[in-house]
Amino acid sequence: MGPEVDAGSEQTRRTMLLGALATTACLGCSTGARAGEDPPGSDERPQKGDLLVFSDGDREGKLVTAADLKVGAPPVHAWPKDPNTSVVRSGSRLNEILIIKLDPAELDEKTRVRAVEGIIAYSAICSHAGCPVTAWVKSDVGDKVVFKCMCHNSEFDPRAGAQVVFGPAPRRLAALPLALADGSLSIAGNFIGKVGGAQPG
Repeated sequence: MGPEVDAGSEQTRRTMLLGALATTACLGCSTGARAGEDPPGSDERPQKGDLLVFSDGDREGKLVTAADLKVGAPPVHAWPKDPNTSVVRSGSRLNEILIIKLDPAELDEKTRVRAVEGIIAYSAICSHAGCPVTAWVKSDVGDKVVFKCMCHNSEFDPRAGAQVVFGPAPRRLAALPLALADGSLSIAGNFIGKVGGAQPG
């Protein structure tokens, strides 16, 4: 009689365990699906008043301040962040921004108007094929250090509105006017120029 009870108990325990595992797996699936969805507003273009946060590295998601930027240092990659909802607008790669600080005396007049204390911002998406602009290197055609898209070697001079100085890109990078409030950078207006590439991928 004892072994029969044990077999029944074992069967009940096995059934409960399998049920619990199935329930956990199901909950895990639905949680994973929800976690993968972007929050509302994350794919909207940068808005006036949005703050800027680091898009990568150990400071990802932290506010970019004027103190974080050194003259001539490589650009910081950032996302816009809605200050009211705290939604980071990272749902579209077209929203990634390059922020750099240069000597204001080096900036042409139009670029200086959009800058704040020598800090300027541009789209991080190349105007040629829509690849990411990732490098800050000496130009192939001069002595200046420039933004470079490593996919097809287009180069852009941030001092002159990110105009093309080398490569197949058909136009400059889109510019983003900036403002400064309490040391934090914010967006002062819409992109100036078209964001993204003229050709597919």
